[in-house]
Amino acid sequence: MKKQQGFTLIELMIVVAIIAILAAIALPAYSDYTKKSKVSEVVLAASAVRTAVAEYASSNNSLPPAAWAGFEAQSSKYVSSVAWNGTTITATARGIGSGVDTSTITLTAALNSANGTVDWTCSGSIPAKYRPGSCQ
Repeated sequence: MKKQQGFTLIELMIVVAIIAILAAIALPAYSDYTKKSKVSEVVLAASAVRTAVAEYASSNNSLPPAAWAGFEAQSSKYVSSVAWNGTTITATARGIGSGVDTSTITLTAALNSANGTVDWTCSGSIPAKYRPGSCQ
C-alpha cells in the first residue's frame, strides 16, 4: 500500500489558530504605530513655529507678542491648525483616528533672559502613547 503524505485536519486547524492569535495581537499594535507616526507630523508642524519663536527671542531677548505673525502657519492632512498665543504653540490634529482627532500638542515657552534662549515644555491632549519620546 502507498503511504499517504500530508497534513491532518488537526494540524491545519492548529496552524490557523496560531495565525489568528498572532493577527489579533499585531493589528492593534500596528494601528498604534500608524497613529504615532501621524502625530509626529503634528509635532513637526509645531516645531516649525518653535524655530521662528526661538529666532525672534534670540534677536529681541523677549518672546513674540500674541498677535505676532512672523511664522508660516502650517496645515496638512493631519494638522488642522498651528497657533501662537504669546507663550504657547498649539497644534491641532485631524484625520488621524479616534482618540486623537481634534486633540492638541502644546509647546510652552519659557525665556531664559540671561542668554536669550527659549526652554520648551511639551504637553497636550493627545494621549502620551501616541506622542514622540521628546514629548512625554
